Amino acid sequence: MKYAHHFLDGGPCGLPAGKIVCVGRNYAAHARELGNEVPEAPILFLKPSTAMVPLAEVFSIPAGRGECHHETEITLLVGKRLHHAGEAECHAGIAGIGLGLDLTLRDLQNELKKKGHPWEVAKAFDGAAPLSGFLRPDGFVLDDIHFSLGVNGEPRQRGHSADMITPILPLLAYISRIFTLEPGDVVMTGTPEGVAALRTGDVLMLEMEGLRVETAVA
Repeated sequence: MKYAHHFLDGGPCGLPAGKIVCVGRNYAAHARELGNEVPEAPILFLKPSTAMVPLAEVFSIPAGRGECHHETEITLLVGKRLHHAGEAECHAGIAGIGLGLDLTLRDLQNELKKKGHPWEVAKAFDGAAPLSGFLRPDGFVLDDIHFSLGVNGEPRQRGHSADMITPILPLLAYISRIFTLEPGDVVMTGTPEGVAALRTGDVLMLEMEGLRVETAVA
């Protein structure tokens, strides 16, 4: 299924699918569960637009490439160009808020990290970013967003934006000083603890206030 940004209220979007800026280790408990140090500054990496797929009825994971882990994240749809932006400008530049999965080929990522190589082949492959539709940002308190993932009826991840090491607006401002954010870009803000391998046939339930998506691994 071809990906296109959309709002859950059915209103027009019209924003192109741009790049994805991802944030590693933005929750201390997740950094610790993988044996990583808690970073002093945001760890950023990119996924191309070809990584975006709809978080719809089903999505696929790569076969024969080791474990593929789910990382459930709050996603931000950028609606205005942000370049060396302040926090107020960043707030005005958020067009939508949703949920997404930063799919990670964990065995491969660990091998690459040991060799000091980049992560892209473990993080930025086709289909590596299943994304929900977006809610309008009006009414959201950005530092008080709860979200969760259940797998096969069992709780797997629970997150709260208040636990982010770098909160949403300072994070967007920081990113805009490194990568100019364009309308249609997506920011994935980091994952809480509880990441684990996915299996074919797993049924996932992602939830946030105003958003509930059930999907399955094909």
